[in-house]
Formats: sequence, C-alpha cells, structure tokens
Amino acid sequence: MSQGPGASSTTLPLERGEPSALVEDARARRGRWTAWVLTWVSYATYYLGRKGISVAKAPIMESLGKDVLRNVETAYLAAYMVGQYVNGMLGDRVGARRLVGVGMLVSAAACLVFGASSVGIAFLVAFLVNGFAQSSGWPGNAKAMAEWTTPQNRGRVMGVWATCYQAGGIIATWFATLMLSLYGWRASFWGPAVVVALVGVLVLLFLKPGPGAVAVPVAGVATGAEAEVAATQRAERSRVLRNPTVWFYGASYFGMKLIRYSILFWLPFYLTTALHYTKTGAGYMSISFEVGGVLGTITMGAISDRYRHIPRSRFAAAWLVLLAGAIFLYAQLGATGTVTNFVVMALVGALLFGPDSLISGAAAQDAGGKYAAATALGVVNGVGSIGAILQEYVTRGVSERYGWDKLFYVFVALAVFSAVCLVPTFRPRKA
Repeated sequence: MSQGPGASSTTLPLERGEPSALVEDARARRGRWTAWVLTWVSYATYYLGRKGISVAKAPIMESLGKDVLRNVETAYLAAYMVGQYVNGMLGDRVGARRLVGVGMLVSAAACLVFGASSVGIAFLVAFLVNGFAQSSGWPGNAKAMAEWTTPQNRGRVMGVWATCYQAGGIIATWFATLMLSLYGWRASFWGPAVVVALVGVLVLLFLKPGPGAVAVPVAGVATGAEAEVAATQRAERSRVLRNPTVWFYGASYFGMKLIRYSILFWLPFYLTTALHYTKTGAGYMSISFEVGGVLGTITMGAISDRYRHIPRSRFAAAWLVLLAGAIFLYAQLGATGTVTNFVVMALVGALLFGPDSLISGAAAQDAGGKYAAATALGVVNGVGSIGAILQEYVTRGVSERYGWDKLFYVFVALAVFSAVCLVPTFRPRKA
C-alpha cells in the first residue's frame, strides 16, 4: 500500500539500521541453534581426547612394555574428578566459551605429548594434564546450554543434547581404531588431537553467551553494576556449595556413574569370557547399551518437561528403581540368547542413561541457576566421578572373587541407592 510523504517517520528505526523484532527473532534462533549444535559437537569431540588410551592400550604395552601405563588411567580419572570442581567454579567466572575453548586446546596438546612419549612418567604427566583439561567439557558446555534453554524446555532439549556423550564415545572409538590400524598407536592420539584443537578454535570463535548469561566482570576493573554482579555470583556459588540438593544429586550420580562405567568398560569382556561370544560378536552386542541410552535420554527429557509440576528427581528415582529390576532381569536372562541379551541390555541402557543425563544435566542446571550453573554441574559430576574411579576395583574385585552374577546384584543395590539419594530432593519445581 502506498504511503504519503510523512509516513517515512514510521520506518525511521529501520532506516537507521536498528533491528526489527523479526530480525531480532532470527538472530536469537540462529544463536540458539549455533550454541546447541556447537556444544553438542564439542562435548562429543572431547571423547576423542580420552578414548585413545583404551583403544591403544595393548599395542602400547607390546611396543614399550606392560608396565609403562601403570596408574595412568587412575591418574587421569583422579585429575578429572578434581577438575570437575575447579572448572565448574571457574566456568561461572570466565564464561563457557573460554572454559571450553581453552580446555580443548590444552587437552589436544596433552594428547600430542602423550603420543610422542615413550616412558611411563611422561605418559602419566600428559594424561594427568589431559584429565584436568577434559573435565572442563561437561560443566562448560552444559553451562552454555543452560544459557540457551529455559526451565520450560530444558529437559526436552537436554535430553536430545545429552546424546553427545553416547555418540561421542562411539565415534571416538571408531576414529582412534582407524588411526591405529592405518598409522600405528601414536596416531590414535595425534589424529584425535588435531580434531579436538580445531573444534576448540571453533568454540572460541563462534560460541556466544545466551539470553540467560550473566556478563562476566573483568577482574580488577569491575565497578558499579559489574561489581554487584560479581558479588551476586560469589553468593550464588556459595549457595550452591551449601545446597543439600546438589550434594544429594552428586551422591545419586555416584551410583549411576559407577554402574555406567563398569558396563561400558567391561561388557565386551563379560560377553566374551562368561557367555563365550566371539570378540567381534561381543563388540557389536555391547552397542546395545548405548543404543538404549540414546532412546532413554531423549524420552526422559521429554517426560520431565511434559510434567513440569513434578520434580525432575522424582522421574529419575522412578527410573532407577526400574533399572534395578532390569539389571536383575539381565542377570537371569542374559545368557538365554543373543536377541534377549541385546533387548534387555538396551533396556538397562535406557533406564540408566535417562536419569544419568537428567540429574547431571537439566536438574543440576536448575539447581545452579543462571549465576552458578557450572558450579552445580561440576559438583554433581565431580562426586559422580568418584564412582568412575572405583568401578575398576568394584568390577574386577567382585567378579573375580564372587562371580559375575554377584556383580549384577551389586549393580541392583547401587541403582536402589541412587534412587534413595534423590528422595530428599522431591520438592515441587518453580514455575
């Protein structure tokens, strides 16, 4: 429709270059999807920096001696656990972009050094540094996701997003194996290191703060409003560290992570030695755990958003009770056939990864709020990582001394323990 001469004043903001609401909406959508995709890729890529050690363990021992990797994995897991607490609090101070970008570059450098090493102490130091750098991944990326989600859509979005650590494990194993087969064991660290570094640069260049972000004051120069924000951040981090809910989440995650790491590290071995699958067959069959996990994380996140008036931890606790039953069922039926084994282990994966992703992701983000999300994520993951460290001793000790069936009963008890730890957190969510 034509306009008169005086109508130009109504379009003056656009003529001056000021964005319209539609332009702002387009920018918000683009920023949101960029953050979601980039952080998904980032955390999946972190796995490239940690999977080489399991893929190349046998070739390294054959080449350099069986004692060269002694205590390397334990040192890595210990540094990873400590780093969760440190990097969680650091992420709320420096922001997700810098924490993740720098963490990936340091991890890449450590992998390069590891691949160039030939003595035990060098391996130990390199992977100690790598463990600390790797611990920046979850609190940093999940903090970025907290900034680009809301309490209303967080469960659903994080349910899909959390597939990054299942997909990342599968892709990292394949890539490290490919490098090993083509160029030798050192390439299984060097090749992934290049990819990790490239993604780290992409994070530094393109990851932006979301609508829920808080401006990070520059140390020593904050004045006025910035000083007030800094004081609020300190108060919120202190609140999170004193919040019993966060620690109950961590205690529950301890049990979940012990079960998860035990199955991830030992399922192929169990299928080969106890159920007499071929090595190839055991490898393919073990994928059932993570296939079920993908379905579980997506379903759990969607349910927790659908019924927003119910605390997320109630859904997690209910699934953990069902997990106990599924593990007991696997102990009884796992040896009856390949189809049954695959289906029941996929059920175990779904019922474990669902609450795993919910408690370590959306629930922890809710507890931390916009000022201390990374701190809460670091605490929950840090306590959970104690379970990851202990899984080696629990799995090997119980299975060798009492048998695999007794180990599954230990997992049943741990699932119930994780559910019970969530009971004190059963408070209605804020709208």
